[in-house]
Amino acid sequence: MWIVFAILSAVFAAVTSILAKVGIENINSNLATAIRTIVVLLLSWGIVFATGAHKGIPDISKRSMVFLVLSGVATGLSWICYYRAIQLGNVSQVVPIDKLSIVLTLVFAVLFLHEPLSVKTICGAVLITAGTLLMVI
Repeated sequence: MWIVFAILSAVFAAVTSILAKVGIENINSNLATAIRTIVVLLLSWGIVFATGAHKGIPDISKRSMVFLVLSGVATGLSWICYYRAIQLGNVSQVVPIDKLSIVLTLVFAVLFLHEPLSVKTICGAVLITAGTLLMVI
């Protein structure tokens, strides 16, 4: 089932890039990010309350909360940079660079989470990097 959600995530991310590029025309990219964030906030909390997940809030450990907050900060900074990049550049060039996050995530997963790194993964990361360079240059 995870693969369905992963594919849907990719589809929505692609649609997001196109909609964002059109939406940020003639407005400040930080304002656009803030508007997007409000929509995500309302949608997320709506789903949390609709599914009853809000009942689990007291069970969240301090450690988990710290890392979720830090993840939120990283997401916010990523969105701010992303919106400014697509405002200034072509989506077809910005998105491949943004997706280098795949390669960086692999590196960080090995360094910080001690996840295994296989030859297949290294080859894939090299191909993603080469493909990104090919698309951008």
